[in-house]
Amino acid sequence: MAGSDFIKTSTGKETENATLPVSLTMIRALREFHDATDIKVGFKPAGGISTAKDAVVYLSMIKEELGDDWLNNDYFRFGASSLLMDVERQLYHHATGEYASDHYMPMGGSVPGGY
Repeated sequence: MAGSDFIKTSTGKETENATLPVSLTMIRALREFHDATDIKVGFKPAGGISTAKDAVVYLSMIKEELGDDWLNNDYFRFGASSLLMDVERQLYHHATGEYASDHYMPMGGSVPGGY
């Protein structure tokens, strides 16, 4: 009610960060707030989301609970820097059929000759 643009699960620096049950509770509060006020507030799960498969679960939860209007960076963002390397690794695997080691990923080191 104070006018925030986003709510966030945590700083991502705690021992336990974004969890599905806590995130679902927060997302449902956003839906109730939107239903009551017609104001959209964004959601940012932070920490604990380190794989592309984890990210898909959160994207699915947003879609199911809030709808397609929240599936953009105005209303949904990941606060999980470790997620980037796994997304890069999955894209590399999709393009080459192989998984690259960390030193081939831009976030994990330099890429010899690019890819």
